Amino acid sequence: MTKKISLLVFASILCSNVLAQSGKIQLPAPNGIKTVKMSLMTALQNRHSVREYNENKDIPAQILSNLLWAACGYNRPEEKRITAPSALNMQDIVVYVCRKDGAYRYNPGLNCLEAITTKDLRYAVAGPQSFVKSAPVCLVLVSDQTKFKTPDKTIGALDAGYVSQNICLSATAIGLATVPRGTMNKEELIKELGLKENQILMVNHPVGWPKQ
Repeated sequence: MTKKISLLVFASILCSNVLAQSGKIQLPAPNGIKTVKMSLMTALQNRHSVREYNENKDIPAQILSNLLWAACGYNRPEEKRITAPSALNMQDIVVYVCRKDGAYRYNPGLNCLEAITTKDLRYAVAGPQSFVKSAPVCLVLVSDQTKFKTPDKTIGALDAGYVSQNICLSATAIGLATVPRGTMNKEELIKELGLKENQILMVNHPVGWPKQ
């Protein structure tokens, strides 16, 4: 048994090293099912938009992992199915994570963050609304229209809405604060995130701890 545990630990370390060398940050396995006690109905009762955050308190990797899993992570990994509905199961919504240390693409299959840039793009997510920059994390939802045979922005918007609602409710249950927004500096984000013509910015969420 000890030997098996040692092998698992070694494999985990090896995997983490490989991810680090390839510009990926491995997230802890989601454990919200065990650690988050708030019921869905209570989360619905308590959900409200918040625009003031504690800028001195970061979001730990474990909590970020739980939040991203709730947004659109694999809840049926053997079938590669996610927590949010999506048209024809195309899973077109990609979540980008913008922090002080850079911007990343969330990979639900590997449960990791794929580095895009070391620039702090929260200013671009904020646009003219400066309060956003006080949030330690900004989640940007993009519809990858190349997933569809015929691009359809309406379907992309619907799929983004499902993921956005998941973020709102899971953030509430975890104790985080957020607000869904359509405002952002799209030209800057398209440039810095390297988005192509059929990768459409839909909505964003500044996320942080409520300001006391």
